[in-house]
Amino acid sequence: MSEIINAIDATQEIVAEVSPAPLTFERQTSASDLKARLDWGEPAFTIIDVRDRESFNDKRIQGAIHCTADELVKRVQQTLEPNRDIYVYADEAGAAINAASRLDQAGYEKVAVLEGGIRAWLAASGVVEGRQA
Repeated sequence: MSEIINAIDATQEIVAEVSPAPLTFERQTSASDLKARLDWGEPAFTIIDVRDRESFNDKRIQGAIHCTADELVKRVQQTLEPNRDIYVYADEAGAAINAASRLDQAGYEKVAVLEGGIRAWLAASGVVEGRQA
């Protein structure tokens, strides 16, 4: 049995070196960790911007989708599986935490808040799109 556990541990270490996908999903993530997943080209996650529409249109993380807090749960339930990795960001931590909490309550298992929001993303040299990108 210990040989199996050692093999699993060794495999996890190899995967961690090759892929930026987290082995355990944390409730908060840094811009650099999220950027590493995007740079890797990993398709198995969704980034949700819960800022107002104008801010989203001006500048957003490349590939992010927009959802207001009011439509968030309904829209996500229509399109995403409950085990999907979801990253939420806003201008203020409280808005992102509130959105993540709503998704948690709706049964989504892997929801993380991007620490520092778009400002942290820009500081990490993350790719943005929009009118002012």
